[in-house]
Amino acid sequence: MKFLYSVIIATACLFSGYLPLCGMEVDDIFASKYQTKSVSGIRPSTDGVHYTCLSPDRTCIVRYAYATGLPVDTLLDIKRVSDTPMKLISGYSLGDDEKSMLVFTDAEMIYRRSYKAKYYVTRTGSHVLQPLSIRFPKQQIAALSPDGTRVAFVYENNIYVKNLADGTETQVTADGEKNRIRNGVTDWVYEEEFGQTSLMAWSPDSRALAFVRTDESGVPEYSMQLFRSESGKYDRPQDVYPADAGFKYPVAGADNSRVSLHVWKDGAGTTAVDLPVDAETYLPAVTFVPTTGEALVTALNRLQNHIRLVAVNIHDGSHRILFEDRSDAYIHEDDITSAVFYPDCFVAFSERDGYRHLYQYGYDGRLQRQLTSGAWEVTAYYGRDAKGNHYYQSDEEGALYRAVYCVDKKGKRRKLSTRKGSNAAWFNPSCTYCINVYSNASTPPVYTLEDVRRGRLVRTLEDNACYPLSDLIGKEFFTFTTDDGVTLNGFIMKPADFDSTRRYPVVMTQYSGPGSQQVLDKWSSPDWEQVLVPKGFIVACVDGRGTGARGRDFRQCTYRQLGVLEARDQIAAARYMAAQPYVDASRVAIWGWSFGGYMTLMAMSMSDGVYKAGVAIAPVTDWRFYDTVYTERYMATPQENAAGYDASSALKRAGDLSGDLLIVAGTADDNVHYPNTLRYIDELVAADKQFEMQIYTDRNHSIYGRNARPHLYKRFIRFFLQHLSDAE
Repeated sequence: MKFLYSVIIATACLFSGYLPLCGMEVDDIFASKYQTKSVSGIRPSTDGVHYTCLSPDRTCIVRYAYATGLPVDTLLDIKRVSDTPMKLISGYSLGDDEKSMLVFTDAEMIYRRSYKAKYYVTRTGSHVLQPLSIRFPKQQIAALSPDGTRVAFVYENNIYVKNLADGTETQVTADGEKNRIRNGVTDWVYEEEFGQTSLMAWSPDSRALAFVRTDESGVPEYSMQLFRSESGKYDRPQDVYPADAGFKYPVAGADNSRVSLHVWKDGAGTTAVDLPVDAETYLPAVTFVPTTGEALVTALNRLQNHIRLVAVNIHDGSHRILFEDRSDAYIHEDDITSAVFYPDCFVAFSERDGYRHLYQYGYDGRLQRQLTSGAWEVTAYYGRDAKGNHYYQSDEEGALYRAVYCVDKKGKRRKLSTRKGSNAAWFNPSCTYCINVYSNASTPPVYTLEDVRRGRLVRTLEDNACYPLSDLIGKEFFTFTTDDGVTLNGFIMKPADFDSTRRYPVVMTQYSGPGSQQVLDKWSSPDWEQVLVPKGFIVACVDGRGTGARGRDFRQCTYRQLGVLEARDQIAAARYMAAQPYVDASRVAIWGWSFGGYMTLMAMSMSDGVYKAGVAIAPVTDWRFYDTVYTERYMATPQENAAGYDASSALKRAGDLSGDLLIVAGTADDNVHYPNTLRYIDELVAADKQFEMQIYTDRNHSIYGRNARPHLYKRFIRFFLQHLSDAE
């Protein structure tokens, strides 16, 4: 196979009329040489003067001083633990007293974010590890109580509380059952679309636990088979049969899980809480008001255009609304679980003035003030200092950039980051120090420790100075205006020996999903582009309508017709590139993954021959096949918006597909299910459309494991070499 691949590349180079620079090959992308170094496991300490990190080899948890950036002690060194049960520390958490500590190892992934792991309890500096539970081999979402005396965890969908003083375990729930009842842990769609794996929280006094019970018994089950390809064992007849890996998955318009809030109180058992919500309401977050001890649950209606924060008295069940916000379309997905709570107030996001900004509220539910405003977006919130200054990240310098700012009580803003590009930060609780990570498209991440009060650099923690930048192809940024009068941002990557008198094939790369952003002045690790471009290609990317950092209206204009305006913008971008004097208009291609794969199919069906070829990986082919939370946020339900679903269906446009297509899918994709691809190719066959197909056995949405990712890259790069050569 390797020989055949080399022959194809050489042939394509000859067809192009010149031999490009050698550049990388696919296997080089995954080599350690091209992996950047980072600072892992950063945890600001509650004392405000220290932070903790994992050592590079993940065997130690080290405490550092903000004032110097130097280590002051080691909280845990597993090499010093007698008969250590751990080879590596996967993660850790500290109690509020920072003496009790949870560490875990051997994490076993369930879906994209959820996992079960072996948890251990220790005291900082003791070098003694005790299993969290002797009865249960692996646990989920283990959480220390604020006073460090207890740990709540989930095993097989039931909640338990471990008393660290006497070692006893209290079973909080007993009705947990796979594909039926979940306590504390989220179902598939909450995890995927709200980014939540835990719906369980300790009260400030450590004597109560609030959690969400999820009843998914009424949710349709997706039947997925695993073919056990990794085992390599077929000695027994039963090894030949596929294994059933079915799970509950609600498609657009179907029944969701029924969720309810419950409270366990030490010595008083568990009670259900009556909330002012209907049966269709989502409860995507639960916490506690720090001063009053009220449980605080986020309530979001099914159409996701009305959000409320409901405070519940856990003693008498009474409740009140602390905050609510509405939208004509939908609440920004990042605003659903983003509120931050202080003893005297809380900070929430809203797009009510057209851009994503910060608002400060009192616990009486009244708006105290709007913290930020302007024709730009707050992209992250970091905290507040003793003077009432708030710290945040925004795109005030332009959609391509991220900078760190401070805003004072009078609304005066001050930029803290000093270099233009992409800046993000971890602040200590008092916002007197921060660790800033900076990069741009040509600069790998630089981690610096900053003294915020004095505005000075304390120490550079990692600068990736030895990174082999000279091996890489850079990006050039550009803008253009479509025939619809919309200005769009893009980037282009050209061969190192670019010759403006030649005409190059172009591959358009994109994702295009709501709120996403591919065109950023930010470091990205080498990927397939670094292999393809040196072989005589140009790669270009454009963020169309619906993407992020351009305000509410730019993003929400795709509401109820997902994919239509986005495809028009991708087609406009392809035509713009084709009009450049150094581009061969007959050799333009498009590719994408997930939403980007869907966009590839939509654009190739709506463009009337603009694209010579395209690659669609793990594509949604009709939004009726995708989950409730994501799809209905942008499309409403199929029952309410049938015409919009039809217009947005790649499946219904399959007969109009123009160009050579490679479609790729993993058979164990729990996210965008394999039948999306099967139904689409059936429509292509019915329309007598030829295509190529690549299937990865037992691979999920990310298509990795057992050499799947390198194989995939080689497959679609070969496809472009074959179909975009000028002598085909």
